[in-house]
Amino acid sequence: MNYRHDKYHNPISILGFGCMRFPRSAGKINFTETEREILTAIESGVNYFDTAYVYPGSEATLGEILEKNNLRDQVYIATKLPHYLIKSAGTLDKLFAEELVRLRTDHIDYYLMHMLTDIDTWERLKSLGIEEWIANKKKTGEIRQIGFSYHGNSDMFCQLIDAYDWDFCQIQYNYMDEHSQAGRKGLNHAHGKGLPVIIMEPLRGGKLVNLLPEEATRIFENYPIKHTPAQWAFRWLWNQPEVTCVLSGMNSMEMVLDNIETASTVTVGELGKKEEEMLQNVVKAINSKMKVGCTGCGYCMPCPKNVDIPGTFSAYNRRFTESKYGGFFDYMMCTALRKNSTAASNCVQCGKCEKHCPQHIEIRKELKNAANELEGPLYKIVRKIVKLFKAF
Repeated sequence: MNYRHDKYHNPISILGFGCMRFPRSAGKINFTETEREILTAIESGVNYFDTAYVYPGSEATLGEILEKNNLRDQVYIATKLPHYLIKSAGTLDKLFAEELVRLRTDHIDYYLMHMLTDIDTWERLKSLGIEEWIANKKKTGEIRQIGFSYHGNSDMFCQLIDAYDWDFCQIQYNYMDEHSQAGRKGLNHAHGKGLPVIIMEPLRGGKLVNLLPEEATRIFENYPIKHTPAQWAFRWLWNQPEVTCVLSGMNSMEMVLDNIETASTVTVGELGKKEEEMLQNVVKAINSKMKVGCTGCGYCMPCPKNVDIPGTFSAYNRRFTESKYGGFFDYMMCTALRKNSTAASNCVQCGKCEKHCPQHIEIRKELKNAANELEGPLYKIVRKIVKLFKAF
């Protein structure tokens, strides 16, 4: 395992374990499999584990595994304050105490303001006493380092970086988002101020692996240096010394082992001009096919009308990047074949989802487009048949 260092020269594994997508069975986290994957990662040198208050079951599962195996002191825990749930100063201690209980620990190594959006939001938190609260928690040792995660444009990101004496930050960054989101400009700005930068969505929620159009796949296959699409995406990130740690939402042993292998063999500067040009051609191929830039993060959920927004966009994209029938089948599975319909056509245009979308997608417009494309005559027939079966 390769390591880079934080602001205080602590070694951080360049591969971090993202805990939002633990393997599940029957809708619940599969504890046995999750434990097996986490132990394998730790044994291989992974020491950074990223979770959040709002990831269902994640903090509690991570805490139980670390306590059970006596591994708490061998890893760094990063978790997040859901500042959007904070209505008063008293809520800060309540939520933080709950996180400590879930994680079975007396301190958080890296604590983030979850999805800090803009200066106005930070000013609101300051008015509730967040700066004094952070200072007190750092003094007691309950919080070791403070940072924030961010989805948005580079200019606002740079303003937030300059607004407080942060210890680290976390951004969405990958070869598709090099010049969107915080982008390379934001990465360089944070690095220039001595801040470690943690990367999320390196594969855009798996889209840079599972939803590649045929042309993009062909570009990878024909390149003389042989790596998988996931390996190329990680190597592009680790090629940059400004990147401290890359989070991967690993939910299979195959994924864990493959990422560990890549993180153990990569070197800064290994990608040259030809590799950069190849990846730019991949970007062009992807952009020519993808309909919606959804990463599947789920921040838009739940929908008041039960629309499965990430599932709809995943199927919609698959229809155009992989297979027409594959996209239709996925859409049927995630909408019509459920107990209660979660179809895009259920949308009433309330706009609640768009307020929480890190990618700033025009969700209402795109749901209408998806419904027009996916809910044709065959879909309507199948949906009627499903309703008839439910009536018995």
